[in-house]
Amino acid sequence: MLFIRISEAARFLGVSDDTVRRWTENGQLTPHKDKSGRLAVDGLELATLARDQAQLPDDPTRIGRSARNRFVGLVTDITMDKVMAQVELQCGPFRVVSLMSSEAVRELGLEPGSVATAVVKATTVIVETPQGKSLL
Repeated sequence: MLFIRISEAARFLGVSDDTVRRWTENGQLTPHKDKSGRLAVDGLELATLARDQAQLPDDPTRIGRSARNRFVGLVTDITMDKVMAQVELQCGPFRVVSLMSSEAVRELGLEPGSVATAVVKATTVIVETPQGKSLL
């Protein structure tokens, strides 16, 4: 079981620390103590809640990269066989799905409830507007 501290959980969901504490008090999240004795929540339980509560958090790494599409979030599901894996992340209001080797999943230590960043570098990005008209 992975525990995420209240302040980190709040940042991932785009809410205040007090909101997450209220969620633990009213039963939306189960409170736990981490190894340091601080209040924390289960990463998987938080990932489940993140599917319903979503505001995009800031990228915690603050590393300069050419890829502009970086989505920080929580791993919500992994489907894995011997060779390949499908990893789903909830990044604020966005669901991001990545296909990678099962070896990569193991090397990165990915599991539901863990924190990860999806980096997207694409040569084709399709932009749509309602009925093909500009909103400006």
